[in-house]
Amino acid sequence: MSDGQQPIRVLVVEDDPVAADAHVMYVGRVPGFVAVGKAHTGAQARRILDRTPVDLLLLDLHLPDVHGLQLARSLRAAGYHADVIAVTSARDLAVVREGVSLGVVQYVLKPFTFATLRDRLVRYAEFHAAVGEASGQDEVDRALGVLRAPSPAALPKGLSGPTLERVTGTLREAAEGLTAAGVAEAVGISRITARRYLEHLVESGRAARKPVYGQVGRPELMYRWGAPGR
Repeated sequence: MSDGQQPIRVLVVEDDPVAADAHVMYVGRVPGFVAVGKAHTGAQARRILDRTPVDLLLLDLHLPDVHGLQLARSLRAAGYHADVIAVTSARDLAVVREGVSLGVVQYVLKPFTFATLRDRLVRYAEFHAAVGEASGQDEVDRALGVLRAPSPAALPKGLSGPTLERVTGTLREAAEGLTAAGVAEAVGISRITARRYLEHLVESGRAARKPVYGQVGRPELMYRWGAPGR
């Protein structure tokens, strides 16, 4: 982003408070972007949009009061022009097709890493900056190519998306937290592998850990869904 150019203003719409905080943090780490607010429901998002200029919605599709695509449709009808990066754990291509006509410029599948979102935001920024009249078909194709062909990003070496999703789901359901051994038993992986996934969640701000002291021996690490201090 050149000096003097306004940052791209992002509204995070996510019902999970922990995930919303993580997404706000992610957005703030990408140069040229600023998170101007977060909402946990569609109604909250509408209220923020009524008073705050927004360029881009980072929109969870499964909100407690409305489906994300229904929200996007109503926003278009009401004259809001913010683009949308949809965040979802669903892999329904019919939903993807429907979203294209509603201003959904990218999809990000949960759970995702900072690197994945950064890639989408950087590509969106390039597309956003491509203003003016194209000189021809090639230039139009290049502009759309930047947006539509993100490079595969993603997890640290040795980690897989499906396993990360299972570990994430297991940890979120454990209100009191789990040790690596507990996660390993629940997911069906080794304790060492479980700890690698749990440490990744800690490093990405989505989980916290603390030592738990037993009767004898070294303390165990207890992992809990949520950022430290929550």
